[in-house]
Amino acid sequence: MTTVMEKRKVEFRLVEDEQLPPIVITMNDNDEPKVIINTYHRIWISLNRKIIAGIIENLQEKMDMLLTGYLSEQRSFEKEDRIIQYEFEEGSE
Repeated sequence: MTTVMEKRKVEFRLVEDEQLPPIVITMNDNDEPKVIINTYHRIWISLNRKIIAGIIENLQEKMDMLLTGYLSEQRSFEKEDRIIQYEFEEGSE
């Protein structure tokens, strides 16, 4: 079975708002990633541009840890469900 991964769109928005942080990653109305860059903080963003770009590697590692933990938990639940199902089937024979 071959699956072709569709490249997902990322919406970018520029805003100027004293109340918002410099960069926000959120979701749009279609549940797609949206990045909001607040130009109110343009000097800070500019000074830290290389650090901000380097965050991606660390973010990927943290997301991988989060997902691995979640998937391990789900796998444990699946195994428990199968044991219970097997015991139930054995008991009804």
